[in-house]
Amino acid sequence: MAPAVTPGAASGYQRLSLWWEAIPVPLPPRPALTEDLDVDVCIVGAGFTGLWTAHALALADPSLRVAVLEREVAGFGASGRNGGWCSALFATSDAALARRHGVDAMRAMRRAMQETVDVVGASAAGEGIDCHFAKGGSVDLVRSEAQRTRSLDEIDEARSLGFGEDDVRWLDADETRRVIGAAGALGATFTPHCAALQPALLARGLADAVVRRGVQVYEHTEVLDIRAGESGDAPSVLTRGGTVRAEFVVRATEAWTPTLPGHAREIVPVYSLMVATEPLSEAFWARAGLEDRTTFADHRHMIIYGQRTADDRIAFGGRGAPYHFGSTISPNFDREPAVHALLRQTLTELFPEVAGARFTHAWGGPLGIPRDWHSSVGLDRATGLAWAGGYVGDGVSTTNLAGRTLADLITGADTRLVHLPWVGHESPAWEPEPLRWLGVNAGLWTMKLADRSETRRGRPSRLAGTMGRLLGQ
Repeated sequence: MAPAVTPGAASGYQRLSLWWEAIPVPLPPRPALTEDLDVDVCIVGAGFTGLWTAHALALADPSLRVAVLEREVAGFGASGRNGGWCSALFATSDAALARRHGVDAMRAMRRAMQETVDVVGASAAGEGIDCHFAKGGSVDLVRSEAQRTRSLDEIDEARSLGFGEDDVRWLDADETRRVIGAAGALGATFTPHCAALQPALLARGLADAVVRRGVQVYEHTEVLDIRAGESGDAPSVLTRGGTVRAEFVVRATEAWTPTLPGHAREIVPVYSLMVATEPLSEAFWARAGLEDRTTFADHRHMIIYGQRTADDRIAFGGRGAPYHFGSTISPNFDREPAVHALLRQTLTELFPEVAGARFTHAWGGPLGIPRDWHSSVGLDRATGLAWAGGYVGDGVSTTNLAGRTLADLITGADTRLVHLPWVGHESPAWEPEPLRWLGVNAGLWTMKLADRSETRRGRPSRLAGTMGRLLGQ
């Protein structure tokens, strides 16, 4: 099991993921908050959401006093442990967005997500952050007749909503093999709107960038409570080292949101786990492809995701780890031997030659899921409280859009971003325990059973369709 990370112990942080091993040690000494503080904007959480928000605010108005508070170190959470997909994926499906907000609003959201992929790459380059950004698109393999049926239905749906070949297209078996030499591929769907990157390098580089721009980043600072402004008083953030008063407070805590008073049922933390191989040979890559570092997955229900890293490894992850009662988060949950073994087995099924390679890393961490699987961003001017999150694992790019949107909301800029349909959305609360534990884990088992059923019967699972409708997808 993974040991808890001791604050200040750089070697401990390097063990968080493959990505963290590339972070130079010792880490730059950033202070903990030790006294009361008055600022214009206080951001709770130094992951991608908090850092992109600070970055956008510093660009919009360099005179703003912005402070970021982080219990561990910048990039400690999902930002430094994820699959490195900077994609146009949004947690809520296009069809569901169209039903809830209208077709025009859905298309605006989709285009904003597609643009954000390029914004992340340009912003990283502009700040001198070498995060191994490579926009090679993403391929979703079809490896059964049931998956073929479902993938073609998805393309038909995309066409009906106004999206063309430049958004998503079908690849036949031959076209698929030219992109990726995966076993058993009958075809695939492909979108160009995705880049592979090294997330920890991006997160740590972004933290350095906002500090250079005048933002105060306080690490090893545990937030005990966020208090709304009322009766003309400003909102405040209570920490062990002091109280921060600000005109606006941004909650950017994602999977850790339930640890804050009053937010226990707002988000459920669900673990996603990853493995990585040693650097693979030129002969392997000559057969496996992915020359443009195209990210890859397939159309199974239990999500998997992978990328070819800049040093020619495969970093591969997936869902399947259980939800822990009471929304508990623990370093002990970062490693689930059975799930990591299944990930290694699944990757070997996709690339049989990997069976002879050494797997060098196994890690994991929690991501945040709202009750309706609908990411959101917003600002309540009456209380001074702002928020963003609920990315359901699609946060590498969505956080950038959230940060830019929050900056516009806070500064009062009337841009197209503040009119996107996720602005101001409030998800319903999750059920109390034990119903929450039963429901979330039942959903995980449903997806596993649906995949087994499709493999056995060769047609799309009705069970999975029912679950999708229950989630509003």
